[in-house]
Amino acid sequence: MGNPSVQLYSVREAFAADPDETLRRLAAIGFKRVEPYGVVENAKALGAGLPAHGLTAPTAHAKLIGEDQDRVFAAARELGIDVVIDPLVPAARWQDAADVAATAEALNAAAKVAAGHGVRVGYHNHWWELESRIDGRTAFEFFADRLDPAIVLEVDTYWATAGGVDAPALLGRLGERVHAIHVKDGSLATDATGQVPAGQGRVPLASVLAAAPGALRVVEFDQYDDGDVFDGIAASFAHLAEVEK
Repeated sequence: MGNPSVQLYSVREAFAADPDETLRRLAAIGFKRVEPYGVVENAKALGAGLPAHGLTAPTAHAKLIGEDQDRVFAAARELGIDVVIDPLVPAARWQDAADVAATAEALNAAAKVAAGHGVRVGYHNHWWELESRIDGRTAFEFFADRLDPAIVLEVDTYWATAGGVDAPALLGRLGERVHAIHVKDGSLATDATGQVPAGQGRVPLASVLAAAPGALRVVEFDQYDDGDVFDGIAASFAHLAEVEK
């Protein structure tokens, strides 16, 4: 799938210092899409910077549970964001069936609020949702079964692999619920060290991409210790362009 996106958390320090220059550099790499974080907090910078650099933001990360959802979804709508993805529910909430079901119920309620703004809701995993097992299945899949069909998933395939599952097989089981995937590679360390450009680490990236042909590809680094993160992002962009041309 062409036209990948990039998660702005990857360049959070640069974005905080100079959002316009950061967006310019990403557009210069070749990106037409970005995935913002902190929709409300960054609304002004994004509202100016996205159109200035020919960028759109089809997806974004923003905390939803326990937050002012109307404010988040209104900001998302104004920026042209279609899917607002809750990026993290802590590991302690994924160990018990009742807690996981409660998280699903909370996001189902958020989806109803989102619909009033013409926006959809999604969820992004870390490793703990896959590492935890409930009734013999991953907590993530137990959770997915309890979501309103309107809610989509953004599968972080690095974290899924780090959580001990076969990421391509997981994508196959989740099927059309997978709206986007985080394209990330590295050593699979759960402290985010050792992350490298796509195709250079331990994630079975070719199989991942093949398993979710219609999902939006979102390049991300949680941490990049091998020089300028923009270089790592550019290498991931080039790798995707080569393998999916």
